[in-house]
Amino acid sequence: MEELVGWLNGILWSQPVIYAILGVGLLFSVLTRFLQVRHIKDMFVLMFQGKSSKQGISSFQALAVALSGRVGTGNIAGTATAIAMGGPGAVFWMWTIAFIGAGSAFVESTLGQIYKVNQDGQYRGGPAYYIEKGIGWKWFAVIFAFSAVIALSLLLPGIQSNSIASGMENAFGISKSVTGIVLVGLIGIIIFGGIKRIATVAQYVVPFMALAYMFVALIIVVMNISQFPAVISLIVRSAFAADSAFGGIIGLAVAWGVKRGVFSNEAGQGTGPHAAAAAEVSHPAKQGLVQAASVYIDTLLVCSATAFMILVTGMYNVKDAAGNFIVENLPGVDAGPAFTQNAIESVMPGFGASFVAIALFFFAFTTIMAYYYMAETNIAYMLRGKNGTIPMTILKIVLLVATFFGAIRATGLAWDLGDVGLGLMVWLNLIAILILAKPALAALRDYEEQKKQGLDPVFDPVKLGIKNADYWEHEYKKEDNVG
Repeated sequence: MEELVGWLNGILWSQPVIYAILGVGLLFSVLTRFLQVRHIKDMFVLMFQGKSSKQGISSFQALAVALSGRVGTGNIAGTATAIAMGGPGAVFWMWTIAFIGAGSAFVESTLGQIYKVNQDGQYRGGPAYYIEKGIGWKWFAVIFAFSAVIALSLLLPGIQSNSIASGMENAFGISKSVTGIVLVGLIGIIIFGGIKRIATVAQYVVPFMALAYMFVALIIVVMNISQFPAVISLIVRSAFAADSAFGGIIGLAVAWGVKRGVFSNEAGQGTGPHAAAAAEVSHPAKQGLVQAASVYIDTLLVCSATAFMILVTGMYNVKDAAGNFIVENLPGVDAGPAFTQNAIESVMPGFGASFVAIALFFFAFTTIMAYYYMAETNIAYMLRGKNGTIPMTILKIVLLVATFFGAIRATGLAWDLGDVGLGLMVWLNLIAILILAKPALAALRDYEEQKKQGLDPVFDPVKLGIKNADYWEHEYKKEDNVG
């Protein structure tokens, strides 16, 4: 099993794929004239505008659901793993993929809005929808939908529950099986309530935990402020093989920085468009910009908080490609939440393990919640016009079982399986958004032109020559929508 999973990861995350992800993000950044810089004000202002409706959720709720998927164990365990396997330079490449990935996030989330549908009384959208309606490849859309359901319900939840269970066991001595049972109970209550309940929980839990986490990180950095300039220098030098200790692993720095960066911020992965499509807005580009901001929040703020805590306190190990230690400041400690726990403990004795365990619980818990919604959307795509009660119930059971077994599974296998699921979605979605760049770019130009005229942008696909945007063409009425 482990050999098969390793072989698949070798293909899905080979060097050409990693550079393709960087290349696509850079391409979209250039084509949008670096909207992640030009429209940074709009990115953060728009997230607080708009209201929910019977069919959709507000821009902020959609952002919260997207952040639920983005801000998870990847921000704590994933960042630590990137440092352990790629050295401090991996942090620079995580920042890089976040910056240029904001371009990919804008394109895919805007497409999610353009091609969304009003299905079963709520907005649905995502890669499967824009692949079929935008490209016309229903067979490819079905492949993505099937891959997404497998990844989001079976493969990825285990990473999140495993990190929660490990953190609870280390901090409070709670057995992994007990944590797994509690998780299944709590998640079950929420996912049986649908997108409205998921969005309500997300909009309160995610901002609170993210702010609390960054506040603790700020305290750790301030207490070690004398080390901060050296850490920044180390990150940059290591990223370009200019540091004597880490110069030999620059390839690993790039690979692990990009892999963990994509796992964390999900730019280009195809998950963000599901939540983006559920938002009630007057123009697709609005939610595209909001989702671009979520990439910044995830990596440049939350992941950076983890990285700085670990590096300024020196609480990390680094191995080379052969598995030999380059740095071994924590003998016998595996890469993951323990790095962050030790970093906090070095400044706040008796607080680190419990705080990280609680942060992991909330971050990973909301991520599993978001995974369910995304998987549900892809099931809904495949079952359009059919009774989905039984398939949706099966989906819930599969996700809950995967969550439980992920909690008690070996850590390494959980991450490897998650990487396979992520890799499948990235491959398929990158092909789709490259083909469909034109409608997203047209929407951006239209948004900018209307803003220049002092208007609140309203989307008209017919005017832009965009076909099959059926919701916007036939159902949207601006007098009934606020966005």
